[in-house]
Amino acid sequence: MRNFWGLVRAYWISDRWKEAWALTLVIALLTALSSKASVWFAMASGELVNSIAFLHDAANTRPLETILTNAGILVLLVMLKDVGFTGVRNLVSATLHRKWRGWLNDQFNQALLDGNHTHFHAQHGSADGGIVAPDNVDQRIQESIKDMTGGAIGLAMGVLGLATSLYFIGQNLLQSSVEVKGLEFLGSYGSAVLALLAVATYVPLNTWIAVKLGSLLERLNIRMQKAEGSYRSELTTFLRRSFHVAASHGEGVQKRMHDRLYVDIDRTWGRLNVVNTSYMSFELIYNFVGARIVAYAPGLVPFIHSRLDYKGYITGSEMVAQLISQCSWFIHVMPAIATLRANSQRVTELANAIEKVQHPQEFYSQSGRSDFHYASQNPVFGLTIQKLELAHQGEDATPFLSSANLRFRRGEWTFLKGESGCGKTSLIKAINGLWPYGRGTIVFPEGVKSFYAAQEVKLPQVSLKQLVCLPGSEGDHGDTQVASALHKAGLGDFIEHMANESREGKSWDQVLSGGQKQKLVVARIILQQPGLLFLDEATGALDPDGKIAFHQAIKDNCPDVTVISVMHEAVAPRSAAGTEFYHSMVLIADGVATKKPLAPSLPLELTTILAQPRPVEDKWTRFSRRLKQK
Repeated sequence: MRNFWGLVRAYWISDRWKEAWALTLVIALLTALSSKASVWFAMASGELVNSIAFLHDAANTRPLETILTNAGILVLLVMLKDVGFTGVRNLVSATLHRKWRGWLNDQFNQALLDGNHTHFHAQHGSADGGIVAPDNVDQRIQESIKDMTGGAIGLAMGVLGLATSLYFIGQNLLQSSVEVKGLEFLGSYGSAVLALLAVATYVPLNTWIAVKLGSLLERLNIRMQKAEGSYRSELTTFLRRSFHVAASHGEGVQKRMHDRLYVDIDRTWGRLNVVNTSYMSFELIYNFVGARIVAYAPGLVPFIHSRLDYKGYITGSEMVAQLISQCSWFIHVMPAIATLRANSQRVTELANAIEKVQHPQEFYSQSGRSDFHYASQNPVFGLTIQKLELAHQGEDATPFLSSANLRFRRGEWTFLKGESGCGKTSLIKAINGLWPYGRGTIVFPEGVKSFYAAQEVKLPQVSLKQLVCLPGSEGDHGDTQVASALHKAGLGDFIEHMANESREGKSWDQVLSGGQKQKLVVARIILQQPGLLFLDEATGALDPDGKIAFHQAIKDNCPDVTVISVMHEAVAPRSAAGTEFYHSMVLIADGVATKKPLAPSLPLELTTILAQPRPVEDKWTRFSRRLKQK
C-alpha cells in the first residue's frame, strides 16, 4: 500500500474481497442502467419538444393529450433514473465508502500500533537523512483516508458512467445518423461523426484547462491541510495543558501563537477561494456553451438541408448534450479530483513512512549510526548492557554517553544520578529500543515482563478498571484483583467507580490529580507484577511521604522486581524505618555511566541509639567491668 493504486486495490484483494466486489458489481449495474436511462430521457425529451412544436398541426388530433402523455413519461423516466438508479447507487456507494474506509483505517491502526513501536519510529524521520516524518498523523488517518476513499469511489463511478454513456448514447447516435452535405463520403454516419467530432474537440480542450486549474487546487489543498493540522494540533496541546497556561497567566503568549498559526490558514484559504471561484465561472460558461451551442450545432447542418426532421434534430441534440455532460465528468469533479490527489498523497506518504520503519536500525542508519543488538539470557543473571554508546544524528556524531559494562541483578534496585541533560532518560530509552543512534548490546532476562513509568501520566477515555489494567485489557484481571491493587496504591476511595469512564461528568484525566495519577501507576505495577521496572521521574508529582509510600508499595508487593529509576534527588529515598530502597547507583558524569553499590544504612531506631552520647567511664569503673567479664 505504498502508492495510490496499492491503497485502492488492497481492499478488493483482502480477506473481505467478497464484500468489496459485491458492492462494486451492484454499483456497476446501477451505473449502466443510469446511462441507458439517459438515452431514454433524451428520446422522451425529443418527443415532448416535438409534440409542443406541432401543437397546432392539423394532423395532430389530440395535441394536449400527447403533450401530457410525453411529459408524464419524461417525469417517470426522471424518477426512474434519479431515484431508482442514481439514488440507490448513491446509497450502495456510500456503503462501500464506509466499509472501505473502516477497513483501511483498521489497517493503518494495526500497522502503527504494532509491537515494533512503528507509531514512535515513524515520527522520528530526519530531513537531513532524506526521510521526512509525516506531519499530523491523526489528520491523515481520519480526514485524508475518508476523503481519499470517497473521492476514489466517485472517480471510478464517473469513469464507468463515461464508458457506458459512450456505448449507449454512441450506439443510438449511430443508429439515427444521417448523411451530411459536404461529408457524403461518410455515408449515413455523417451526422454521428460530426457530433462525436464536436464532443472530441470541445471536451478535451476544456479538460486540459481544468487539469491546470486542478493542479493549483491540489497544491493549495495540501497546504490547507497542513496549516489546519498544525493549528488543530496546537489547540489539542493547549487544552491538555490548560491548567499550566492558566496558572502561569500564559494566555497572551498562547493567543499570539494561535493567531500566528491561523494567519497561514487564512492566507491559503484566500488563495483557494480565488481559484475555486475562477473554476466555478469556467465551469458555468463551459456548461452553457456545451449544452446550448456545441450540442445543437452538429445536427443543425442536416436539419437545414432537410435530412433530419425537427424531432430527430432535438432528440439527437439532447443525446449530444447528455454525451457532453458525461464526458465532462472530469471537468465537473476536477476540484474533487484535486482534493483526492491531495488526500491520496497524504495517505501514501504515511504508508511509505510506516513501511520504511519496519526495520528501525536500517531506517535510522540512513541518517546516523545505529548498531544496537538485543538478546536474552537466563533471568537469574538479570539485565546486562555491554559497550554502550549513545549519540545524536550523524555518521560522525560524538557519543554523549558511554558505558563499558552495566549489570542489574534480579531484585536489584538502581537509581540513575547525574545533572540534567546528561542522558539518564536516553539510557532508559536505549535499553527499551527507543533511542535511534549509537551502538551497544542489551541482554534482557528471558521471559520477564518489563514496565515503563514516566513522570507525565496520560489517561485515555476509558474506565478506571481499564486504566489500571493498562497496557493489558480489563478482561485480563478480575474486579477483586484490580480493587486490591487500587487499595494498596492508596486509591481505595475510587474502588466503587471502577466500571465508570468518568465521574461527575469529567474524565479520569480531569478527576485525578498529578499525585493520584502516579499512584494509579503504582496500582498498575502491583497488578502487572513486572520483573523489570523503569521509573523515569515517576514520583515527580509526589511529596516526600508520597514518594516513600510509592516505593514501599512496590517493595512490599513486587519482591523480585529489578528497578532502574531516574530521579533528580541527590539522595535516593529511604523507607520510614530508614533502610535503603535502592542497592546501587549509576552515576553519569563527563559522558560516562558508572555503576557502584550504595553503602547499606542502619535502621532509623538503631541510628538514633548509636547517636546518643555515651557516659564517660573512669579507670575504676573500666577495671570493674573487665573483671566481671573475666
